[in-house]
Amino acid sequence: MKKSKSDIVFRILSRLFILVLALSVAFPLVMTISVSLQTMNEIYSADPVIIPNKLQFENYANAMASGNWPRYFINSAIVTFFTVVISLIINSMAGFVFARIPFKFRDVLFVMILLGMMIPTQVTLIPVFTLLRNINIFGGGDSGLINTYTGLVLPFIAGSFGVFLCRQFYVSFPKELDDAAMIDGCGRFSTYVRIYLPLSGPVLASLGVLKFTGTWNEYTWPLVATSGDEMKTVQVALTGFRDEGEIYWNLLMAATLIAGLPIYVVFFFAQKHFVSGLLAGSVKA
Repeated sequence: MKKSKSDIVFRILSRLFILVLALSVAFPLVMTISVSLQTMNEIYSADPVIIPNKLQFENYANAMASGNWPRYFINSAIVTFFTVVISLIINSMAGFVFARIPFKFRDVLFVMILLGMMIPTQVTLIPVFTLLRNINIFGGGDSGLINTYTGLVLPFIAGSFGVFLCRQFYVSFPKELDDAAMIDGCGRFSTYVRIYLPLSGPVLASLGVLKFTGTWNEYTWPLVATSGDEMKTVQVALTGFRDEGEIYWNLLMAATLIAGLPIYVVFFFAQKHFVSGLLAGSVKA
């Protein structure tokens, strides 16, 4: 079938737009890699440098030698792992309840949960800090749960967006599925565990990637809730490449690229499920 002139023009313009968009997204990453391989003189040069005269691969080694980076990565890995696992359980269970179990004031409670998406994290920073500092059930003394793994994990194990995403995914399931489970003798929890949870791969993958990225990249709360070098996460540790007079951009960019490697790996292997989960969660209730 012969294509019209307008179709050809549209295809060309759409591909040009995609190319420009891809270049605009890739440019910051290219500059990050470039700066990580430059000397400080090249960085502060009056003429912008894209390709360094000599690639300074030693910047990566120097960046990792500037602090206790194995400890920082372990801290971030522990916090991220427990945050993702616990939040997937809580959010999926809450989403299942709001989608499949009718109860009084269900819609009102769901709207109240959605209101949490409109409140900036900075607004709740001080109340959450005060609350965790006063919890001494684990023998935290005057500091409570501050400067502990528990204190870093608790504020992020549940969230309005996760409940919303799971609820939108579960609400698309046919009612006959619940009826069949009830005939087979399954209770509410058994239905969730045996039927809904095994079918939740796409939405849990999407939520897991988002939660992993957000927790690994979290800076504000670990900065407030930790003190000393032992509990630093990688994002807080990145601030060590500046002093009162200068920021060591080459070391900072090198450490930033290394700190971002887990995110690149997770997204690369989960991108198929991530996209399908987002599309599944877009079903209108």
